[in-house]
Amino acid sequence: MKLERRDVTMEELAVINEKELKNKLAKGRYILFFTADWCPDCNFIKPAMPEIIKEFPEFTFIKVDRDDNIDLCKDLDVFGIPSFVAFSNGKEIGRLVNKDRKSKEEVENFIKSLPTE
Repeated sequence: MKLERRDVTMEELAVINEKELKNKLAKGRYILFFTADWCPDCNFIKPAMPEIIKEFPEFTFIKVDRDDNIDLCKDLDVFGIPSFVAFSNGKEIGRLVNKDRKSKEEVENFIKSLPTE
């Protein structure tokens, strides 16, 4: 049995508008992780992200810096960080959006609750 090695890094999103994002997310399953370097609650969950990414290989995780993408945050109604917004084939399928600190278990439970296609 051959085990496939999964890259546990997150793609980092450059400054992007809503139209460009829709094109990027058109095919596949994605989770956008909204964060900022100065945010203590974001820094609390960051160490758990490689394990979360490895646990959910069906999703591509994309880190979105809130400060660099403030217009996108407004377009998607993401006003608190850290936050997670999930997409499947261009459609939003779930969100864990608020300004509260999130545990690894909360993020995992959110992802497990998402529809499977």
